[in-house]
Amino acid sequence: MFSKSKINEPGPKAGDTSTPSSPAAMDAPKASTDFKPSTPKAKPSASVLSSDLHVTGNLKTTGDINIEGTIDGDIRAHLLTVGETATIRGEVIADDVVINGRIVGRVRGLKVRLTSTARVEGDIIHKTIAIESGAHFEGSVQRQDDPLSGNKAKAAAPAAAPATAPAAPKPAEG
Repeated sequence: MFSKSKINEPGPKAGDTSTPSSPAAMDAPKASTDFKPSTPKAKPSASVLSSDLHVTGNLKTTGDINIEGTIDGDIRAHLLTVGETATIRGEVIADDVVINGRIVGRVRGLKVRLTSTARVEGDIIHKTIAIESGAHFEGSVQRQDDPLSGNKAKAAAPAAAPATAPAAPKPAEG
């Protein structure tokens, strides 16, 4: 009747000249090459900018960047790792920012981490932050629920609120 090899192996066998007898069998895939996996593609590895590279201009990606060189410009990425030999002069915007090197400029990130070798001169706007002992930081730190938006209206709203409040009564002259 049926042999094990015919059940487990898809497609026609070598020397098999028979045709499918039912219409349903005709609609079935004819070879295993018709199968297309629905799994997502593997995430590419991070782009690495080596220590001997100097870039003047902005970088923008939806992927990950590992910087070891010098960047004069703004950077936008998913995960940004600033290596110990790296220097960035410009604004950094990323979901995750790990700073081992030097940044001169504003840092915006959902998660910002300054390691013990980090040197940051500028403001940090974050949702969560970690600063290791030994990190050097000059600037201000501000927590926002959505630091990536760059919406300054949220930051200005508390300062503008007292201006719309009714004025205090003038003291009586006497």
